[in-house]
Amino acid sequence: MAHFQRAESLANLSTVEYDVVVIGAGMTGAGVALDAASRGLRVALLDAGDIASGTSSKSSKMVHGGLRYLQQKEFRLVYENLRERQRLLENAPFLVRPLPFLIPLFGKDGTVSKALVKGYATALRIYDLTGGWRIGARYRRITRDEALSHLPTLRTQQLVAGFIYMDARGDDARVALTLARSAALDFGADVATYLRVTGLSRDDKGRVCEVVAHDRLGECEIRVRTRSVVNASGVWADHVFNMVEHAASHEITPAKGVHVTVPRHRLPADVAAVLTVPGDRRSIFVVPFEEAPYTFIGTTDTAYDGPLDQPECSAHDVAYLLNAVNAWTSSDLRSEDVTGVWAGLRPLLAPKQGKSMSERTADLSRRHKVTDSHDGVIHITGGKWTTYRQMAEDGVDALKPYFARLASARTKNLRLHGTSAWRPQGELEQHLYHRFGSESQVILDLVRNDPTLGETVIEGLPFVGAEFVYSARHEMATSLVDLLTRRTRAHLHNARATLAAAPKVARLVAEDLGWDEDQIDSQLRAYETLVASEFTAAGLSVERS
Repeated sequence: MAHFQRAESLANLSTVEYDVVVIGAGMTGAGVALDAASRGLRVALLDAGDIASGTSSKSSKMVHGGLRYLQQKEFRLVYENLRERQRLLENAPFLVRPLPFLIPLFGKDGTVSKALVKGYATALRIYDLTGGWRIGARYRRITRDEALSHLPTLRTQQLVAGFIYMDARGDDARVALTLARSAALDFGADVATYLRVTGLSRDDKGRVCEVVAHDRLGECEIRVRTRSVVNASGVWADHVFNMVEHAASHEITPAKGVHVTVPRHRLPADVAAVLTVPGDRRSIFVVPFEEAPYTFIGTTDTAYDGPLDQPECSAHDVAYLLNAVNAWTSSDLRSEDVTGVWAGLRPLLAPKQGKSMSERTADLSRRHKVTDSHDGVIHITGGKWTTYRQMAEDGVDALKPYFARLASARTKNLRLHGTSAWRPQGELEQHLYHRFGSESQVILDLVRNDPTLGETVIEGLPFVGAEFVYSARHEMATSLVDLLTRRTRAHLHNARATLAAAPKVARLVAEDLGWDEDQIDSQLRAYETLVASEFTAAGLSVERS
């Protein structure tokens, strides 16, 4: 089996001259690396943290067209989203799958506003016509009882009927990881995490010729020769622009999005649901985690001006989301029910000069922009993860002035690594398939060789020991935080249970990652600090209730 290891990439970085260095290994950057490498370019993908450790592991986990964008008359954006949604469903069927969405209709005395029903029906019809129909099912109106069968705690005295339409779901962190692995394993890209870019060098013609980076794990400087650079660093894009171009840029307006997790028995749902927020012109989603008995609620959409590296969910954010759900259900959710939280920053395009800034970040466009600095550096800003592939294609197309024979994009129909004809049979195979695709067979071999690795590790969660060993060996996990927050989503499901099991996970991977007892203790402290920081900021107790 081909390797996907940080050490091998680091060894190449100092000796190889690359066609393009991509800064940022989130969805967009990993997509750029795959697009460029599949066109025959020699690619290096660098990130100051782990793969998808920023926004790209902290989304709503939905691959969707954005029904609400129709209200903003962003028809082209919705069309593009739905087109890219379909490509992901076809190119990574083990990672991205259809998910029904419920819109409950509430009213008084068994009736609901005709204008409201007509408005939803019109929007859903346009959604289907714009491309939603490609998923294989159209929207339909359902009865009150059907709505209750999907979300049983909806308030029966107000519920009248509902609509069901189709979108899709995907584990954002694992999609980004699979893009990076596809670029590396299938097309020879070099991927290096925890490598912070600190500057660029230019030749005597003013064109970029070298990227300077600091290895945060090895505490040394690395110089990477390259013919071009793509800045795909998301909410950090302005920082990178200012650093490499020595000029001020304000392309990005960060917007904070927060999610909270509760046990499925407290908020049972077998589909996603869209609920309006009383007194606010926003909606939130209620979404069942596919692989664990938990439901998550999100998202907020608020302007943000704090540190970009670690946005936090506040007690106010938690109350906002729980109150919104409690307004329409009898679940009576309380802060004690919350088992996981996460906060991410959307890299929204700042309003154009001369246009007033809306007080609501929800009103800002989710479109993307590609800028050529005419020195071999391309900047990609804005966008959303559903359209990462189109953003990547546009970003690599912008390199044409620097590469005379740049091939056309191949990613429209490019199957991601792990896609094959293999299909799971038993329960464990099914669980593994939706995370690893055909590479599940490597994990199953680990279990056959050592049956104890087939045992679950974290109470109430389906992850088996072999998954952590596999991620340590083949998925460039370098820390316990990488394993618990991104290679699995155990931290998002139930951080307390995950914290209790963290010593066992650390010892499972210690040999592969070269950790001695002191390093194991250091890894445990780092994860304990993360949980304590997130829960304290959210007004939650780390101790089990």
